[in-house]
This record gives sequence, C-alpha cells and structure tokens, in this order.
Amino acid sequence: MADMTDTVTVPGSLADPGARRFPPLPRPGSKPARTLARYAGLVPFVAYVLVFLIIPLVAIIKYAFVDPKTNAFTWSNLNIATHGSYLHGFEQSLILSLISSVVPGVFGLLIAYAIFTARGRGGAWLRQGVITASGVFANFGGVPLAFMFIASFGSSALVTGWLNDIGLNIYGWGFTLYTMSGVALVYMYFQIPLMILIMLPALEGLRPAWREAAENMGARSWQYWRYVGGPVLLPSFLSSVMLLFGSALAAYATAEALTAGTIPLTSIQIGSFLNGNVIAGQENVGYALSFGMVVIIAVLMTCYVLFQRRASKWLR
Repeated sequence: MADMTDTVTVPGSLADPGARRFPPLPRPGSKPARTLARYAGLVPFVAYVLVFLIIPLVAIIKYAFVDPKTNAFTWSNLNIATHGSYLHGFEQSLILSLISSVVPGVFGLLIAYAIFTARGRGGAWLRQGVITASGVFANFGGVPLAFMFIASFGSSALVTGWLNDIGLNIYGWGFTLYTMSGVALVYMYFQIPLMILIMLPALEGLRPAWREAAENMGARSWQYWRYVGGPVLLPSFLSSVMLLFGSALAAYATAEALTAGTIPLTSIQIGSFLNGNVIAGQENVGYALSFGMVVIIAVLMTCYVLFQRRASKWLR
C-alpha cells in the first residue's frame, strides 16, 4: 500500500522534470522592469526619427547614385546637380543663407545684450515679453509670412504707400521684395528672434565674478569684452550663426510663395522635382540635389557641435 505522503507527479505540471519551462515575467520592482520603463519613453522618439529622418536619408543617398533607366550605379546625377543652373542654385542658396545668418546674428546679439543689461524696475517684464514675442515670431513663416510682407511692402502695399507719402520711395531706389534682397529681408523677420532666443542663455551664463575680477584688476568695459566676455561668447555666437545658416538654407515655402520660383534656390529646385517638373532621364537629379543639401547641413552641424562643446566648457 502506497504511503500517503508520497508526492504524485502529474505529467506536464511544473513539478515534472520534463515539463516545458518559461522564463518568469519581470517583477515590477526588478532590474529588467526598471530598465524597460526607463527606455520606454524613447520608443516614440526613435520611431519618429526612423520614419521621418533615417528612412528618407537612406532613400536620398541610394537614389542619388542610381540611374533611373537601368537602376545601375552612376555619377551622372551628381554631375548634373553640380553644373549649370543647379550649381547656380547652390551658389544663390549659400549667398542668401550667409546674408540671412550673419546680419540677423549681429542684430540678434545686440538686442539680446540690451535685454541682458536691462536691469532694475521693469527689466524682468521686458525680458519675459521679448522672449515670448521672439518665440512667436521665430515660428512664424511659410506662406502666411510671405503674404504679410506682400501686403505690407509690395509695390502698392500699405507700408510702401506710407513711405511714399513722406518721400521715401524704396522701389525708386531699386529695392524690390521679389528679389534676393527682399527674400533676405523676409527671412530676418524670424531669424533675428531665433538668434535672441539662442544668445540670451549664453549671455546669462557669463559669471558676474569674471567682470568683477577684471574691474578689480583695472580693466575697462571694452577690455573685459575683448579679453574675457568676447572669447567666451564667440563659440556660442558662431554656433548660433551656423544654426541660422542651416535654417535659411532649408527654408522653402516662404521663398516659393514670395517669388513664385523666379530665384534659383536649391530648395525651390527640389520642390520643382517633387511637383513633377522633370526632364526624361533626370528623375533622380532631385535626389542628388537633396544629397548636396544633406552634405552641407552635415558639415554645419558638425561645426555646430564642436563650437557648442567648446562653449559648454565655460558656460556650465
């Protein structure tokens, strides 16, 4: 008679040595669960970068070197993209971006410095108001911005009429809103506020002890900025100008709506390819133009990171 204390093993149960075992689920407080919860928030960001950056970038690089007829590797797309009107488009884009980054960079720095030095009664309200307005203006662009300037500074617009009434005929001086200078003026509308937003934290990172030490050693204000404040701010200023350069280089809707594509900018030429204005056999030239833009932006971002790393050593 079997002892009642003997253990009876049921086939397939957990006590069965031959039963299939599954790894236990991580407990809420265990290390795998904490690691999973820590990186779960990155999933939407990684998916966004993958869909809207990595996959398009891979497609641009791939088709920039593919012959649309034979699907074979070719340099002809890049050869076409770096000659003739397309090369002129790169030149015009670089000139426009240079003007639209250096001039707003200088003005934005001066305005940011004026806000930084505005202390005392009302200084905090002024700073907060300028930051709020700059955040709005820096994100206002595209077709609405172009329409606003056409309605204000067009040949028969409201502000132009006011200027004519006081004897300032800007169109008689050779200015027109629909040329390179006009587009650069429109770009400054959102580039200067963007520069203000970038440079204010850099200015506020200057330690008061540095200026006090310079004054105690007999340095004047211009000497402080020449030997202390200027060198510290220079990397931040250069990196900000590069950021403005990339922003102006990639802008499309404002220039397209303002000039109807009469200025040969690379972004407008790429938009023409997307609209189907393609010569037979040159379907992938648009990818080559985009590849050129990617290379320029990559160089700018590399310099931007290097300057930011340099600036962060002083402004921590």
